[in-house]
Amino acid sequence: MSQTAKDFLTRCFAPGETIALLLRRDNGERPTQRIVRLEQVLAPRYLGWLAHENGAGANVYVAANPLRSGSRRRTKESIASVRHLYIDIDLDGEARVAALRTSDAVPAPTAILSTSAGKYQVLWRVEGFDLDRQETALKQLACAFGGDPACTDCNRVLRVPGFLNRKYSPAHPVTVEYPCGSTWNSGGFHLDNAGANAVLSLSEIARPMQLGKQTHSEQDWAWVMDQLAHGKDAAKVTHALASRRADKPKRLGLVEGAPIADVITMLEERRNFELPAALCSARAREIAQTAQRGIARRKTA
Repeated sequence: MSQTAKDFLTRCFAPGETIALLLRRDNGERPTQRIVRLEQVLAPRYLGWLAHENGAGANVYVAANPLRSGSRRRTKESIASVRHLYIDIDLDGEARVAALRTSDAVPAPTAILSTSAGKYQVLWRVEGFDLDRQETALKQLACAFGGDPACTDCNRVLRVPGFLNRKYSPAHPVTVEYPCGSTWNSGGFHLDNAGANAVLSLSEIARPMQLGKQTHSEQDWAWVMDQLAHGKDAAKVTHALASRRADKPKRLGLVEGAPIADVITMLEERRNFELPAALCSARAREIAQTAQRGIARRKTA
């Protein structure tokens, strides 16, 4: 266990760097954060302490980027350099990782962590990224490969392999594989323009609509589908959701019979400040077509 964690941290960080560790329990206790030099963490006694805390119920995480020397907090301002791009995949894990491995839009990952059954965290070691470029790339990765859109901030923490994921009973061992030892720059990632269309073939992968596991927009769509599945009137569902979210009448145009092209245009307008044009267009089309298929299934059921 400790050797796996040691190998992972040694691959991720350079001697002398400052890293942030986070211990978090699922019982409501306040998380414990430690900002320490890499060599201190790699010491047998420190790894033994982490293993003890993990055995007592704490999940073990590490920040994806090293911090400035002397940092006291894990904030955006404290990040010393961008070390990794990453994506957190919680749904359709096997299919999405398989698609990622064969995609021409991204290089081979540095590490693939299996955090629980069907759930993965994928890392690329990178250089030449500033914080703004990193966060843009993280959003593009999440959008393109169906990752968790909440895991796109530069001070994100990731699980450390070699420890147990204590979120489940029985606890799940966090494992890792290292497909590639290279360090990549921005030229290795093609997440906009032509590359986006290739990546977004993932729209053919069914994404379960599970309440409570998506963004607000996805939760709203899931709620709409559930209401329609139970025979609720489409117009009433539309107006009920519109009363909760003032911007929803347009977004729910499909429910009211609006042409899909109009809905795609609306979605593009809502996302074009966040994503490159080609990726935005492909993502908008994916969302609208998925919603259209779901509504069609409800009407024919």
